[in-house]
Amino acid sequence: MNLAAMDPTTYDVQLEAKCVKLKQLFADFDTPELESFSSEPAHYRMRAEFRVWHEGEDLYYYMFDKELDSKVRCDQFLPASELINKMMPVLVELLKPNTILRHRLFQIDFLSTLSGEILVSLLYHKQLDSEWEQQAKILKQTLSTQFNVNLIGRARKQKIILDKDFVVESLNVAGKQLQYHQIENSFTQPNGKVSVKMLEWAIDVTKNSSGDLLELYCGNGNFSIALAQNFERVLATELAKPSVESAQYNIKVNQVDNLQIIRMSAEDFTEAMAKKRSFRRLEGIDLDSYNCNTIFVDPPRAGLDADTVKLVQGYERIVYISCNPHTLIDNLGELSKTHKITRFALFDQFPYTDHMESGVFLEKK
Repeated sequence: MNLAAMDPTTYDVQLEAKCVKLKQLFADFDTPELESFSSEPAHYRMRAEFRVWHEGEDLYYYMFDKELDSKVRCDQFLPASELINKMMPVLVELLKPNTILRHRLFQIDFLSTLSGEILVSLLYHKQLDSEWEQQAKILKQTLSTQFNVNLIGRARKQKIILDKDFVVESLNVAGKQLQYHQIENSFTQPNGKVSVKMLEWAIDVTKNSSGDLLELYCGNGNFSIALAQNFERVLATELAKPSVESAQYNIKVNQVDNLQIIRMSAEDFTEAMAKKRSFRRLEGIDLDSYNCNTIFVDPPRAGLDADTVKLVQGYERIVYISCNPHTLIDNLGELSKTHKITRFALFDQFPYTDHMESGVFLEKK
């Protein structure tokens, strides 16, 4: 991370440069006008991870700057949420005099929400005992006078949860309040306000839908829950067990009654849909009863494998969110043979970096 490049006064310029670059990358495709969704220029990340440096009586956060090829002290961190920045100095001052809590502490992770909740994970190169837990409880009690906070202690093969290991985010999406269960150490959208813009864009592009929606790589149900209002039913797949558990919590708390989550990989689900294999996890689920003419995919950086691309091509409408424009372009080489791109978007999840989160909406030719 290039910390020196994080200058809010240059934000608009760097966003425009990303837009130009993305349009150039997609120059071989017939794309509509690019829709650009900006971030806040500061305090946009809901998560942050810091290494901890011990120097005599001093203790401070640091990150490694690749551009400078050195560690950089971080008493405050511009990308992190205001809540994280408020917590950082308070926490470190409480840890400094506490020999039990600071001993062999090497990393501190923060997970915050727009709705005011924060989770702190303390990572150690030692085993944690009852004495550590007692001191951690006192620390939490002290922090709780200022923050809605929970603490976790982590060491090798150890995880001590003082109360809970998740936060509940509350987002206003297209005039509707949605709640999302977010577990420590699991994937969540890092930029809360841009995440809302992504959800609203996906709702907008699918607003005139009919039939059912299939979603692959659904995570904690982030998109499926927001999009359920546009479809008769939603069938979603996700492999990671913690994400599936979060998704089930989110379905219940948001009172969504037309969404079913299946715990399996997109690749296995592709084989099931092609009738190549049968899976016990699909027992009792009649896939043929779904009338899915829209598919939503938000794959990992590697993009879609060849078999999943073929599966996706069988749907009338495709919503594709990508964290890697290069693998999206590779997939579009095949998808554009059968579908036309009718919406094209850039979501600036990670300002001041080369990262470009993009979205395309495709309709069958």
